[in-house]
Amino acid sequence: MVDNNSSEDLAKAGRLKQIRMVAKLVNQQNKRALPITAAVALGIIVVFVLVGLFTNLIALLAPVGVLLGLSGAMILFGRFAQQAQYSAIDGQLGAAAAVLQSMRGDWTVTPAVTGNRSMDVVHRAVGKKGVILVGEGVPTRVAGLLSAERKKTERVAHGVPITEFQVGSGEGQIPVSKLQSSIMKVPGTLKAPAVSDLNYRLKALQPSMQAPKGPMPKGARQPKMPRPR
Repeated sequence: MVDNNSSEDLAKAGRLKQIRMVAKLVNQQNKRALPITAAVALGIIVVFVLVGLFTNLIALLAPVGVLLGLSGAMILFGRFAQQAQYSAIDGQLGAAAAVLQSMRGDWTVTPAVTGNRSMDVVHRAVGKKGVILVGEGVPTRVAGLLSAERKKTERVAHGVPITEFQVGSGEGQIPVSKLQSSIMKVPGTLKAPAVSDLNYRLKALQPSMQAPKGPMPKGARQPKMPRPR
């Protein structure tokens, strides 16, 4: 029989190990990130403590300051962690797919719906914003892949908005760190039943190749990143 307390201790240990791994990755990408996070937390706490001392409400404001300081630090840490993740996967095959699969909301993501032997690929995401096609690779070759995939998608996605993005550092491409924010700017026009019907019709379009679900940083195991609020 497994002790419940032991199970909880193991779970906590796992979370703490994950946080340490993320903090190590953040520190590798940005040496100022952790000191800034700590300074924000401490600054908020100090302000509330000082106000409490001057107003004789220290017993009330000190705990509030601690809670807000920790919350602010966690939000900031989450943003630094996300930036570190983008930096770690930037330029690697499957980086765009990793971003698509981590997006909030009801998305159906199909990595590498098409590609070529040069490892240029196109990923597809389907949601209330319609069909999102994301290519990564050499701009000229990716443009052809996106055009072909768009035509193929239009055969079953009648009247559905199709938006294209290219991820990379070439002309006409966007950095992987800006992909999610760019997709979020696309207007959402479809209702849930229309999205379900669209996914059903798109099942007829079989992927032409397979790609890894997500890239890994060189020389290290990629931890699951906390999402900023």
